[in-house]
Amino acid sequence: MAGHSQFKNIMHRKGAQDARRGRQFARIIREITVAAKTGLPDPAANPRLRAALASAREANMPRDTADRAIKKATGGDAGADYAEVRYEGYGPAGVAVIVEALTDNRNRTASDLRSAFSKGGGALGETNSVSFLFNRLGVIRYPAAVASADDMLEAAIEAGAGNVESDAEAHEVTSAPDDFFAVRDALESRFGAAESAKLDWRPATLVTLDEERAAALLKLLDVLDENDDVQNVYANFDIPDAVMQKLSA
Repeated sequence: MAGHSQFKNIMHRKGAQDARRGRQFARIIREITVAAKTGLPDPAANPRLRAALASAREANMPRDTADRAIKKATGGDAGADYAEVRYEGYGPAGVAVIVEALTDNRNRTASDLRSAFSKGGGALGETNSVSFLFNRLGVIRYPAAVASADDMLEAAIEAGAGNVESDAEAHEVTSAPDDFFAVRDALESRFGAAESAKLDWRPATLVTLDEERAAALLKLLDVLDENDDVQNVYANFDIPDAVMQKLSA
């Protein structure tokens, strides 16, 4: 199991589904709020808000919940003033970790994350201390049924994408960050709404973990995921299937 996916993609190994769903909704609501405050409340004219609403649909969030977040953000209610902050550090076995947060108190969040890294056998570093080990990409995913591999490749090239990978389940289109919204909009005009569309951190290399180190890393990632200020967690690890099966038992 590779760490190029966001940590939520491996959380099936544990219970507490309702609690995780609640945290997921809270994060999406926070992103919708920030997107609506920093741009226009109309998704058609606000790419970030449109992406946040796409995440809400992907998570099966009720439409009225998303609408209330937009109205609250644009209705003159001061509310919390969130700042976008990226934290970087190393976990057990030298695994590089990137944490994206939306926080209304930088000191609190930095202190909490520093403590989590330290207790988890790692160390929080400076900005850009590990990001050089990752590639920043726009990632757009469609079900395989929406188009043939050739049609998706043709459309992606015309839209300015950098690469397309197609298999029996899905098409994954990647682009440079600056081209992400234009590529997504071009593909959606042809194939409809994407299954998911986001800016992602993809590791250039992976650290393969044994059972002991994998358990330690996953414990750290659990703690980071439970922090209310954390939006996304990325790490450059690989856990062999046999090790993951033991940890999931």
